[in-house]
Amino acid sequence: MSLPQPPKPAKLIVGIFTRQKTLLSAVMPMLTDNFGPVDIISPWLPFDFTEYYTREMGAPLFRRMLAFKTLILQDTLADIKLTTNALEARFIVDGNRQINLDPGYLLMERLVLATGKNYAHRIYIGKNIYADLTLIFHKDGFQTLPWTYPDYAHDAIRNFLTITRKKYVIDLKSNILSNSITEDFPRDDIEKTCN
Repeated sequence: MSLPQPPKPAKLIVGIFTRQKTLLSAVMPMLTDNFGPVDIISPWLPFDFTEYYTREMGAPLFRRMLAFKTLILQDTLADIKLTTNALEARFIVDGNRQINLDPGYLLMERLVLATGKNYAHRIYIGKNIYADLTLIFHKDGFQTLPWTYPDYAHDAIRNFLTITRKKYVIDLKSNILSNSITEDFPRDDIEKTCN
């Protein structure tokens, strides 16, 4: 029999892509108001792996990744996705999104993204939201899976996530957690996770 164990707190990641880089200055305060301060930001990267979004958002598109300082409970991912959807809706012009926000979380062993779309490898997490196991960490780096989005398979994104994972280890060791999380996830367990 497996005994239930409390889930580890996670590092919140939000991927952003847009045609208008200047929109980041408008959406950033909204993100930090909802999720706390950002502690790692990627450079702007070309988002040219698919033309799926071109009709709605135009081209060229650019991606930027954000990692947030405050660790989250894994079971808040559906609510976070609903929040980012509401933020996206504030930037709709003539029925078209101007910005796309992809929230997810990072743990030592994986990256999980939230989506409203079901698929064979996605797990329903409530509120019409699914969890997509996007990357797994094995040995010295993040490994792709057959369904990994092409942009998340790119070295630049995986390098950002590797740096973020190192910061996540520091966050766990420094116990930068809210009281509600630390009560459910004792410091001894955090130390075991990091070692």
